[in-house]
Parts: sequence; structure tokens; C-alpha cells
Amino acid sequence: MNRLANSTSPYLLQHANNPVDWYPWGPEALQKARDEDKLLLVSVGYSACHWCHVMEHESFEDEQVAALMNEHFVCIKVDREERPDVDQIYMSAVQLMTNRGGWPLNCICLPDQRPIYGGTYFPKTDWMNVLMSLADFYTNRRDEAIEYAVRLTEGIQQYEAVDLILEQPDYAKSDIEAIVKGWKRYLDKKEGGMARAPKFPMPNNWQFMMRYAHLFKDEDVAQHVKLTLHKMAFGGIYDHIGGGFARYSVDGRWHVPHFEKMLYDNAQLVGLYAEAYVWNSEPLYKDVVEETLAFVQRELMSTDFGFYSALDADSEGVEGKFYTFTKADIEAILGDDADLFNIYYHVTEPGNWEEEETNVFFRKEQDELLAKQLGLTTADLQDKIAQAKPRVFEARSKRIRPGLDNKILAAWNGLMLKGICDAYRTFGNEAYLQLALNNAAFIKNNLIKADSRLTRIYKKEAAANEPVIAFLDDYASVVEAYIALYEVTFDIQWLQLAQQLTDNAIRYYYDDNEGMFFYTASDDEQLIARKTEIMDGVIPASNSIMARNLHKLSLLLENSHYEDIAAQLLRNVMPYMAKYGSSYSNWGMLLMEEVFGTYEIAVTGNQVHQVRQELEQHYIPNKIMLGGTQENLPLLQNRIADETRIFICKDKTCGLPLTSVSDALKQIELS
Repeated sequence: MNRLANSTSPYLLQHANNPVDWYPWGPEALQKARDEDKLLLVSVGYSACHWCHVMEHESFEDEQVAALMNEHFVCIKVDREERPDVDQIYMSAVQLMTNRGGWPLNCICLPDQRPIYGGTYFPKTDWMNVLMSLADFYTNRRDEAIEYAVRLTEGIQQYEAVDLILEQPDYAKSDIEAIVKGWKRYLDKKEGGMARAPKFPMPNNWQFMMRYAHLFKDEDVAQHVKLTLHKMAFGGIYDHIGGGFARYSVDGRWHVPHFEKMLYDNAQLVGLYAEAYVWNSEPLYKDVVEETLAFVQRELMSTDFGFYSALDADSEGVEGKFYTFTKADIEAILGDDADLFNIYYHVTEPGNWEEEETNVFFRKEQDELLAKQLGLTTADLQDKIAQAKPRVFEARSKRIRPGLDNKILAAWNGLMLKGICDAYRTFGNEAYLQLALNNAAFIKNNLIKADSRLTRIYKKEAAANEPVIAFLDDYASVVEAYIALYEVTFDIQWLQLAQQLTDNAIRYYYDDNEGMFFYTASDDEQLIARKTEIMDGVIPASNSIMARNLHKLSLLLENSHYEDIAAQLLRNVMPYMAKYGSSYSNWGMLLMEEVFGTYEIAVTGNQVHQVRQELEQHYIPNKIMLGGTQENLPLLQNRIADETRIFICKDKTCGLPLTSVSDALKQIELS
């Protein structure tokens, strides 16, 4: 076994038996490269990544390839989820070199970590040719290699950087409309989402669009959001038997997924569909939330209520084998009930996933229409499918399962906690609240240190001298989750924790000169570049989450310093937003809150939770909720009484106290 055998990362342990002399990222490998004047080979991936497995089997398990790698390079394996700071740098390099990125990510670097070449997946022969060429290049044309590394490193340092803008602009509705106008050109009017393949869910995109449709009364955008939510939930990207979403579909119609299931996707999609239900009370949305949360609890939750990172795409070395069925499989499981099930989920003899001659379950027809075509009542159809699904689930559960990445990450647990809070906010299910409280306590007890600093990775038995590492996304997502938990409980401890973590984020990550948060802390290991994460992707950028957190906290705590930083962040990013709206959707929600204002809804009295729950059934996206029976926030001072009172405040002005939700809604509509 190589040096990865002592790792705790499931991804690194997958490579512990490779003949490649892998090192984990750290001082030993970096010093060896300098001492022996060898190129670094930095290979980045994650445990659920299908093409990472393919490259491992083709190249890293091959003795000939390993001999070549070991002779000319110091080889480092990186779990991108443990060390996203390292991944960011070399992903930036590969995107600058090739205009594309992804995993596996392979970068060849000088002994001082500066990259000179990189790419993603390489077939075995191509990989060997690349390695031999680069070894020769470094030996015989070193000056050229160094010159290229200098230019590329400068590009990495400037990649995703913005200018400091000091003058505050006057934001207007037209600024938001300009973002959406350009974005609309890229929408898929037939299948929903963006007009491209592969198709990623991008939950934050559709949350922005949903709020835009509501605030601007844009029916075209509203219909596109509804189409997207419907198509994703009906498509093969959704697990119709066990709940939860795969990471993306490889095609343009949400049909064949890349079967890995990531915690971060499912966390955000729970929140998206929960919010969508308040906006448009479609029963499908509720089903998706219930089934996805059931999946997360069943398959991604530890016994002490931390959430694991991912399920693999592969089982038995085959992508999707756990999730796909032949028609004969279904007939063997369901017998006489198979025909209806096969019609419902489009199971065919040759297979609807022709490439593998098997079937990925998906839906097309609404139940009412299909029932009519089959001569059934809608209730009868739904009942028969509801009886069949557990039988297929039971048969599937006896198969060899996909691998589990049992890392517990602060950032992704924060995203999941936020999603659960959103589900409780919408549906009022007390089981969701208890789940949220359990996970919040897990984060508090295991991932927040005595000095209110976070650690990214939960380890039951961390070495005494092991450095405590966390990144800006860890702070941003956990703070966002604790704010959300406060808003559904009015328990001040969660808001206090959010404030403590925010203060540490500002202290260690914020740069006054740049007016942005760095991704790494000021006392972290210094890499060849200190990056800022600005563009929203499958997860919103850590800077955009922090900007929205600071905006909310500034209102809840009446903290002008927080508001000043949030305003600075938005000013810096604003010039870029109209160029490619989908990469700034979370920033766009902050901009809408600036333009339309944010309602501060304070509820006091003995019926605070009943009133809060009643208010939550009305779609008011640009609001914060606070309340309780104690004067523990500025807006609650001198407003506590036994009888129910609702205060609607906006732009530092509050209306008269109200005693009914209907009156509160009228005041919101009139303001």
C-alpha cells in the first residue's frame, strides 16, 4: 500500500493499493519534489466520480503507467471535497489552458507548485505520451517551462478577481431586468432548464427566477420555472423508487443521469421545491421534498445526525447498475402488475437507455391523462403505482450498493440544514424541525471549536497535531443555515452562533483592500494563489452566500458594519452580472432585496409559532422573520406582550402593530 493508506478520505483510500507511489497533499510530498527536483503530478477527484474510477482502472492500477509516473514525478492525490482550495487553483489553471474543466483533474507542476500543463480524463496511451513529453520538456527546455509557469500563475491569480468599487450606485429594477433579458436567450423552452447538455439542476438559478417571476409579475419566467421543476421531477435524474436527485443528466432532456447522488444537490433541491410549493402549491413538489428527505435520512445520515457527502455512480464497476432495470427484471418483481408499472415509467424490452440496453425510470404523462388513456381513475392509477414502488425498492435494496463517501463536511451539512429548515417552514412537519435541531446540534458540538472557528471535516479521532482547516464556504453555509433555523424557531442561540461565525469569517477571510472574502483563511497554508470565489455554480459562491448572510444579519441585529460589507461585495460584482446571469443568481437575489426592499416581520405574543406558520403559507420571498417572547433583538425592544402582535418593518420604518395575519398581508401589499 502507498502513503494514502493512512488517509481518512474514502477517495484517497480508493487509491491506496495503486502501484503509483501516491502522496497526500502536504509538506512531505512538496519537500520531496524540491529536494529531488522533480515535477509534481497533482491528480484531483472525488469518490463518487465515475470518470475518476475509469482513469484509475486504466492508468493508475497499471504497473507500466505507474512506473513512468513514479520515475519522473512526485505524485499527489487530492480529494477535492477535502481540499477545495487546492482544487480551485489547478481547476483555474486547466480552464485557462483548455477552456474546460471537470474531474478527474490532472495537473503537472514545477517543484514549487506552479502548473505547466493540465487536463481532465486521459486514456491510458494519451496519458503515457503526455507524461513522457512533459518529463522531456522539463529536462531539456526548463527555461520555457518556467516562463510558461510564470504566465499561467499570473492568470490563476487574476482568475475570478474583481475590482474594488467605492462609489455606491443607485440600483433599479432595470438592472435586474437586464440580467434576465440576456439569460432568457439560453433557456430550453421545451425541456426546461438551460438549453444545453449535459443538464445540471442548478437549484439557485430557479430560486432566483421564481422570485423574479413573482416580484416582476413575469408570467413567461414563471412558466419556465414550473416547466423546469416538473421536468426534473419527472425525469430520470430523479430517483422515482428511492427519492433524491442524481448530479446531472448526460442528455438534454433530464433522462439518463450521471448516477452519483451528492448531498449538496439534494440539500438545495429540497429547499427549492419547498419554496416552490408556497409559490405554486403543486402536490408534485411536496412529494419530491418528502421523498428526497427520506432518501437523505435513510442513506446519507450518520447515527449522530451528521450528513455524509455522496453515493457513488457505480456499483460492481458499472455506472448506474444499482438503479436500472430490464423489462424482465420488473416482470419478475411485479408479475401481473408489471405492465402498468412499465407503462408509467417507460420501461421497454430493448431498454430506454439504449446504450446499456436497460431502463432508467422516467415519467412523461400527468396521472390524470394517463389514467384516462388506460381506462382507470386517477386515484386507482396512483394507488397501483404506490403499491408497486415499494416492491421494486425492496428488490433493489438486495443488490450490491453504490459506494458511500462518508465524509461529513461543514459546508454541505450547512446546505442540508438550510434545506430542512425550508421544508419545515413550508410544511410545518415537526419531524423536519427535530431533524434540523439534531443536525444543528451535531454541527455545533463537532464542527465548531471553542474559539468559534469551524473545522471543515468531522473526524471522531483527529490527531492532536492535525491542523484545523475550514474554508469560506464552510462559514457561509453554516451561518446561512443557523439564520434559517432561528427564523423557524425564534431560538436566539442559533442567531448568536451565526454572529460568532460571521465575525470570525470577517476576521480571517475578509480583505478590506479587495473588498471581498478570500476562500482561504489568513492563517492557512499559503498556496501559489489566494483565491476569491465569486461566480455561482452548482453551489452558490461563498462570497454571494456571505453577502446575503451579512444583509440579513445587519437587519436582524441592526449591525451597520455587516451591511457595509454586504454592500461592498455587491458593488464589486454588479458590473459582471448582466453578462451571464446564471453565474450570478445568488447575487441577483441580493440585488432584488436591495431594489424591492426586505420586509422585517416581527411576531410577538403567546401564539408566535402559530402566527409564524400561518404567515409562511404566503409567498413573500424578500423577508426575514424574527420574534418570540423576549426582548433579545433590537426590533423586539418594547414590543413583547402576551397578545399576538405583528410588526411589519421595511427601510427602517415600521407600521403600527397588527393582530391578524390578514391585516399583516394587507400592509405588505400596500407598502
